[in-house]
Amino acid sequence: MSSRRRRVRRRLGLTTYALGAVALGTVGAVAALELSRVWRRGSAPLPNQTDDVLGAAETASRQTVEVAVEGYRQASVRENALLNLLSAFVLTFGFVRTSTWLIRSRGQFGLFRNFTIGRRHIHHFVPGIVLAFASGGAALVTRSQEAERWLAIPFGIGAALTLDESALLLEMEDVYWTEEGILSVQVTLAVIGLLGTLEIVRRTLQRGEQRVL
Repeated sequence: MSSRRRRVRRRLGLTTYALGAVALGTVGAVAALELSRVWRRGSAPLPNQTDDVLGAAETASRQTVEVAVEGYRQASVRENALLNLLSAFVLTFGFVRTSTWLIRSRGQFGLFRNFTIGRRHIHHFVPGIVLAFASGGAALVTRSQEAERWLAIPFGIGAALTLDESALLLEMEDVYWTEEGILSVQVTLAVIGLLGTLEIVRRTLQRGEQRVL
């Protein structure tokens, strides 16, 4: 491998790690801010008002969960469906990227292994397409908003499995761990999905606060 290619790969790797750190940091910050808001507005005493800080933190954490649950219940079916879709997409994307990295770096072990039929390697975009088509088709056939709320989950999983290998589909060759695969549509879609999920979660939590607090 040429020195230029190594530099490009190193830069792309650092960029990917930076995006991942920002994503995790954003999730952590949103969770911490919501816990802080509930702690201030809820029934749990503030740290400077009690000697049992752990007990107060437990109460605030429990109320934060109640806020999230109540906000989800009060949201419209379409908002819940979108939240389910984006959450399933982001979680599946993170799981697939982690598992493929483990397989590549450590080999096959336990449940983390490549799926093959005969001598053919079945890429994960194949079950992804099946899941997305099946759940999308079921949503069209049933025409039930309540069913769409839950069908959004397999659709999000299928979309993540498919789009994670979008570079492979575009290039018509296995470029998953090349420059084209590392910094391609996958990262962009993951970040967009994460930001969309966080926005919907914020609205859900605010609605829950109004009911619980």
